[in-house]
Amino acid sequence: MRFPNQRTVFRWIHIVISIPIYGYIYSPFDKIPGYAPPTRYVFFPLMVLTGLWMWKGHVVRRLFARRAA
Repeated sequence: MRFPNQRTVFRWIHIVISIPIYGYIYSPFDKIPGYAPPTRYVFFPLMVLTGLWMWKGHVVRRLFARRAA
């Protein structure tokens, strides 16, 4: 997959994954315990990883390309 296409895919994943986090933040207080585990262990880490990949993915790819050569 080319880099611009990959970046677009990661951007949309990042946006879609952030929607449940907004629901967690702005939900009524009595519903927060139901949102907490998936938000903490699934949505937030995925959002962080996709954000880091969009920000510094070129460095990681360059690092692996040098090791393979």
